[in-house]
Amino acid sequence: MLYSQFSSQLASYPVATPHLVVALSGGIDSMVLLRLASIYAKDKQLECIAVHVNHGLSQHAFDWETVCQAHCDSLSIPLNIERVQLVVSAQDSLEEVARKARYKALDKHMQANSLLLTGQHQDDQAETFFLALKRGSGPAGLSSMPSITPLSQGYKCRPLLSVSRTEIEQYAQENQLEWVEDESNNDTRFDRNFLRHDVVPNLVQRWPSFTSAVSRSAQLCAEQESLLNELLSPKLVEFQNAYQGIYILRLIHESPLARNMLLRLWLKQFAIPLPSQVQLGVLWNEVAQAKEDANPTLALGSVQLRRSQGYLYCLPHYEELSEWRSELKDKLLLPDALGKLTLLPVVTEDKAATITSSNQEALLLRAPSENEKVEVRFNVVGLTPHPEARQHSRKMKKLYQEYEVPSWQRTRMPMVFYNDELAAVAGLFVCQKFSGEECELHWHKTEFE
Repeated sequence: MLYSQFSSQLASYPVATPHLVVALSGGIDSMVLLRLASIYAKDKQLECIAVHVNHGLSQHAFDWETVCQAHCDSLSIPLNIERVQLVVSAQDSLEEVARKARYKALDKHMQANSLLLTGQHQDDQAETFFLALKRGSGPAGLSSMPSITPLSQGYKCRPLLSVSRTEIEQYAQENQLEWVEDESNNDTRFDRNFLRHDVVPNLVQRWPSFTSAVSRSAQLCAEQESLLNELLSPKLVEFQNAYQGIYILRLIHESPLARNMLLRLWLKQFAIPLPSQVQLGVLWNEVAQAKEDANPTLALGSVQLRRSQGYLYCLPHYEELSEWRSELKDKLLLPDALGKLTLLPVVTEDKAATITSSNQEALLLRAPSENEKVEVRFNVVGLTPHPEARQHSRKMKKLYQEYEVPSWQRTRMPMVFYNDELAAVAGLFVCQKFSGEECELHWHKTEFE
């Protein structure tokens, strides 16, 4: 029965011939998961490996490696052991630091067609639902854990979410599996352990189908959230500019409910923790609606939310780039996650088509001569360029204003110099003296920029 559920779930995932990677902690859930995955891999003639991440947090950590190795050997599954060292500051959450280190280690073993299998089950889903409820989360938080999530390579999958802890324990006992017990799982000072030991068992004793009901509620919340995303995504695209700023004037004409949802969807793009209801109110009332001459900022985790020229922007903490410079030949990786800059010959006869089809921010200019060194710099002060589309020279500050470049973005615009003369500002303009159609300057930005 359990294998049938597992097999059906894996068959539903959007990878025809998956490479199975089992995240093997050594606990009962992951040991059952590995056995199911090994049977599936043999049935379907698929490659399957296991990865055990040793965080070094328990005095029994190396004993767990031994148990995992023995289980993998019995199933003829290759085991990869990753030992990580955690660096935790006073401001950090140990659980979060360990999680990031774990997924960084697991990522080494992923391929484009990999399914990273983890052992969360129905009871875990109920605990996650309660934790979201405690935080006052809306449908996004209450939807809890999805069965499948795309990664940079492959997918993270939770094929046991419809299976109860009792079913997993029964399967492990019937198949005489061995597993390890993490002593920290019994510490009810941690919220999840408190729910696991003191709350959920009492609810299940009163209502035996409680965890499956919670799972259905989580699924309904996920469906509602997905529908809202589908309905509002076109507006979100329409309301943003080239710097992923969102237009305040367009938001004003939305209902408060639609506006708040659009703001959440906008922030979700930046892979940051979503704001609370209170923080969302501060963002709208004190940042978006601040006086015209104000420069309001709201710190939200690792980012800051700011307003400029009628737009809201989500910004990371940037590096100082004024002293940075590097030669540009064909391609150049820019600092501080700014992407890549290329200066390549135009090979097509239809040069106008080249600039519009490849990227709207691509610029055409003349090729450098043999004695001209091409260099990229940032935030060079005192310049008065003459863009090829203008009749006169203007100070750089005025040009930034005309091009509606936010003040904090101006120090991050790649400036291309031929020898010591400004030839172009990537994404904005080419200087008249360097006008031409021999080369294409292309700024491949990262998504966050």
